Amino acid sequence: MNKRQLLLASSAAIASVWGLTGCASPSIEQYAAEKPVLDLAEYFNGTLDAYGVFTDRSGTVVKRFTVVMRCSWQGNEGVLDEDFTYSDGTTQKRIWRLKKLPNGVYTGQADDVVGLAHGTTRGNAFQWGYTLRLPVDGKEYDVQFDDWMYLMTDKVMLNKATMRKFGVKLGEVTLSFSKR
Repeated sequence: MNKRQLLLASSAAIASVWGLTGCASPSIEQYAAEKPVLDLAEYFNGTLDAYGVFTDRSGTVVKRFTVVMRCSWQGNEGVLDEDFTYSDGTTQKRIWRLKKLPNGVYTGQADDVVGLAHGTTRGNAFQWGYTLRLPVDGKEYDVQFDDWMYLMTDKVMLNKATMRKFGVKLGEVTLSFSKR
């Protein structure tokens, strides 16, 4: 291999590494110094309202929805009782049962969540991963959620979740939470 071929191969390898790192997910650790600091038990306590959209992989809004959340904690265990109302008039209920573990780690369960959800807080952020069983046209599909929440103020939190099936992006859910 001559010097020109070696230089071209090296440049291609560097470009490939840059391309791969550009696609990498953010790390929860990069939010450790961000303020205000998110304490899930403090924020998700009382009644909250949420407003959201589901967009397909092209970015088109497929559904709009609102959520009323009644949240409470006893020690390290929390309940998030969510009532969804969708733009097509349908409704849904989900009750999350959360457990706070050491070092900002949380687990969670809900009737339509397959297995345990796992999450971590750092600074103003919470990253949450889980598999949700979604009913679609009379069938059920298990889809993976990579869910990120960012505390903006003591009353407002933003949430962006990416949905995937077999590693393929299906769409995103974007929400704004407002604490009463």
